[in-house]
Amino acid sequence: MSYTPSVNPQQTKKNNNSLVGILLVALVAAVGYIIYDKTQDKKVEVLSEKKDAVIQDLDSAKTQLQAMFDEASTRIDSISTSNVQLQGDLATRNEEIIKMKQNIGSILKKKNASDSELKEAKNMIAQLNGKIDDLFIEVAKLKGENEKLTGENVALATDKNNLQTDKKNLQETLVSKENENAALSDKVDVASTLHASKVGIFAIKKRGETEKETETAKRADYFKIAFQLDENRVAKAGVKTIYIVIKNVDGTTSMPDGSFKLRDGSELKYTNKVDVTYDPTRANNVSFNWQPGEKFVPGDYKIEIYNNGFKIGEAVKTLKKGGLFS
Repeated sequence: MSYTPSVNPQQTKKNNNSLVGILLVALVAAVGYIIYDKTQDKKVEVLSEKKDAVIQDLDSAKTQLQAMFDEASTRIDSISTSNVQLQGDLATRNEEIIKMKQNIGSILKKKNASDSELKEAKNMIAQLNGKIDDLFIEVAKLKGENEKLTGENVALATDKNNLQTDKKNLQETLVSKENENAALSDKVDVASTLHASKVGIFAIKKRGETEKETETAKRADYFKIAFQLDENRVAKAGVKTIYIVIKNVDGTTSMPDGSFKLRDGSELKYTNKVDVTYDPTRANNVSFNWQPGEKFVPGDYKIEIYNNGFKIGEAVKTLKKGGLFS
């Protein structure tokens, strides 16, 4: 005889409800975990995106700073090619700019420069541009002053050249005038040369106080020489030196007493020198006695008269040998 257990409907329903509850709880837990897990993934994704955005912003800021820095560097380099020599305070300020440029460059070269470092670099670039602006103003001022000085130097050089040209022209004019004056003076000097006329040579025989002219050599004791200095309105009044050259029969200069310079620059020995107080408004008579150091000999004695380097007169005196009773 078989036994069939009895089933309580209420108990069965209760057990089913419990199972459903357990399943629901498990489902909710599973769904909650899935939702939580998705939320965490979302947070990680958001954080990753934010990190990427921050990095991108830093890179963008660094790129902008690098561009600003490059522009400032170009401006700095342009100062060095401005053909203006920086000295004193400007040189010191330029050194400060270069040092600041180096500091900024060291920050921008960092691969992982922080936001604070980039901000510091940005502030330094702003300061750098300010210093560059000030230096540009001073350099422009200096270039303006240099250009002004260059213009003044060009003007001075032009004035100097003009003055040198004027000086040269004046010197040439002066030389020309001096040459003209020298030529005129030479003409006046030549024109003022005296002229001797009526030149006479007399052989004198003297016995006691008696003087008698003779023509024979053995009777002559001395020569009496006389001539006339003609009127010359160009010559100045005053003492004039007259040189007398007496040539012996053999052509030598008799008893030389010195020498004087001729107009051509050569020198000539003279026998006698006479100083005459000359009056240019009239004829001036001159006479003097001359005795040789030895007896006269027959032949021609030549007398030459000189003034101002020119021969102004001459004459010849012939002495005869004379007879036994002459």
